[in-house]
Amino acid sequence: MQILAYLIPISLLLGGVGLVAFVYTVRSDQYSDPEGDAQRILSGQYDDKPKT
Repeated sequence: MQILAYLIPISLLLGGVGLVAFVYTVRSDQYSDPEGDAQRILSGQYDDKPKT
C-alpha cells in the first residue's frame, strides 16, 4: 500500500504533462487542416523513387 504514495502522484504528474502537451498542440494549430494532411499523404509525394 505504501507504493500507492509514489504511484498516484507520478500518474497525476504524467497526466498533467500529457494535458499540457495536448493544449500546446491545439494552440499551435497542429490540428487546423486534417484534410490537407490526408491528401498530402495520399498524393504520393512521399513515395521513394529509385535514382537512375
